[in-house]
Amino acid sequence: MAPSLLSYLTYPPSQFISPKIRNAFFSWLFWNILAGWSVRLIVVAFAYKGFLVPDRDHWEFGYEIGRVARSLAMGRGYANPYWADTGPTALLTPVYPYMLAGVFAMFGVYTRASALVFLAVNTFFSAITSVPIFLIARKTSDLLTAKIAAWVWALFPYAIALSATTMWYHSFVALLLAVIFLLVLSLRSSDRLTAWGGLGLLLGFASLTNPVMAGITPFLGGWLCLQLRRQHKRAFAAASVGVMAMVMTVLPWVVRNRLVLHQPVIFKDGFWLEVCVGNVNNSLHWWDGTEHPSGSALESAQYQRLGELGYMGTKRRLAILYIKTHPGQYALRSLRHVGLMWTGFWSFDPDYLRQEPFDPENILLLSTLSMLSLSGLHHLMCRGQRATAVLYLLVLLSFPIPYYLSHLDPGFRHPVDPLLVILASFAARQFMLKNRASAAAREEVAELALR
Repeated sequence: MAPSLLSYLTYPPSQFISPKIRNAFFSWLFWNILAGWSVRLIVVAFAYKGFLVPDRDHWEFGYEIGRVARSLAMGRGYANPYWADTGPTALLTPVYPYMLAGVFAMFGVYTRASALVFLAVNTFFSAITSVPIFLIARKTSDLLTAKIAAWVWALFPYAIALSATTMWYHSFVALLLAVIFLLVLSLRSSDRLTAWGGLGLLLGFASLTNPVMAGITPFLGGWLCLQLRRQHKRAFAAASVGVMAMVMTVLPWVVRNRLVLHQPVIFKDGFWLEVCVGNVNNSLHWWDGTEHPSGSALESAQYQRLGELGYMGTKRRLAILYIKTHPGQYALRSLRHVGLMWTGFWSFDPDYLRQEPFDPENILLLSTLSMLSLSGLHHLMCRGQRATAVLYLLVLLSFPIPYYLSHLDPGFRHPVDPLLVILASFAARQFMLKNRASAAAREEVAELALR
């Protein structure tokens, strides 16, 4: 009998996991997922009413995702990301709007039932991320670290808040990235073409959820190809199959955009809008609503008058002009985005803190997590797992690049949080072992002194 998927992902294919151990893993993970999901659902019970406020025609119910999902559910097509009937859009990639549209079709548009169901699904995605976290940590460290990481994730404040109090795709992308990372680890010594095709399909699907996922693909593929070449395996053939599978997954969306919008749009067309939002006015906050249709009546009217592609063209010209005329400010602003990504710090200006009152606590938590994660990478290197540490580093460095160059919402970092939790748990585990060894050494010295 072939080994199960769990045993294949947890151990090398040449090893087999006994049914007793496999069942213990399933039971342990089940209770971990149940605990994490329960905590998130408790938060949902308090938070869901905020999504039912009818202000701005239920704008808080998913923002642009909710508006496009509403258009789909009402038979108006993939269109209208704001309030007016502005026609077809490529402002968002299709996975989450279609998912919410399915909920609307079954439970009603902007209803209490739809809010509860969608938040339940969102929180389930977050809770079940414990599974790839456990398996990644098990493959790259040890069983106790894997258990620590899974429980940290179950009770991780960012994971709870971003799944239970938002309707964006942060939690789903975190799950996808963790699964992709696990699959990459499992393929480091395999040139099986069907598995590489599956990786390509998953990367394509993830990119249609959040296009930033496409940016890490060359780094993952390059790392895998290097591992296979060192083992004299079919790196080129495997990579070719993976790329073809990813392209075929994304191609229908690209064709749709060409036919409907009459312009080539690979994923979405709002990058230059995001650059303007995060940089042009050098505003006090990391998000400048005066440059966005959702935050400015003037911008909304311009969007309606010019249409989506015309409006995005004006934003492109404005962003490029700003970068050319203010290169120093743009570079400094991008560096501030880097700081926000890894420390949570943006400003201690009193006016800013009135808008973000929990920033001091967030800075403490995120800075601690980043430092522990860096320590975990160092320990991986010291243990001789250089290739694995490089894989972690490649993902952590490449994923946020588009956000550095445009603007960074704190929730945008969440997809890499599973990897940070694993590395931080590994560092904590090494710290525990070091303290235990030091305590044992002190006891031995004390015993020798008493003899």
